[in-house]
Amino acid sequence: MKVPPVLILIPALLLAGCFDSLSDASHETEWSLDQQSYTLGGIGAFSEMVGAGVKKLALSAPLDPQAMDALLPHAQRIASEHGVGLYRETDFLVTDLFSAALTDGKHVLLICAEDTHQEYLELKARKQSLIDSGQYVGDARVDVARSFGELLSYTDEKINSLLAAEDNSPTP
Repeated sequence: MKVPPVLILIPALLLAGCFDSLSDASHETEWSLDQQSYTLGGIGAFSEMVGAGVKKLALSAPLDPQAMDALLPHAQRIASEHGVGLYRETDFLVTDLFSAALTDGKHVLLICAEDTHQEYLELKARKQSLIDSGQYVGDARVDVARSFGELLSYTDEKINSLLAAEDNSPTP
């Protein structure tokens, strides 16, 4: 039995149209992702890493206080699902690992266990004590930055790289 050419042509045109529309869609589609969802995705990934013991401390993206207010209930739920603590930091520990401008006027969520949060607070107090005594210079300053990098579970190579990158723009 011979198939009429029109019955072959119709499916072929339909398939060609599908591929054309897929091709056009891949070029024309703009990814639309709101910033809150993106930030919560990062918090979810870091919460899982901290909960699994891969990282000791993780940080959210720095956000202005109003954005953090809106995000916090969702972030707390995510952290709770992974069994980790979430601590809002309004006066972030600035070291020579990162530019102070990254967190200036912003809030950061610390994602960690309670004992790690205590270590963070102790490191912050140590830095302040060094500043108060005029000793936050040289090796003491680098030691605070290295200690912070270790809390973040960074390798020595990563810490050295960050210190070298920030070497030209020291932070208070």
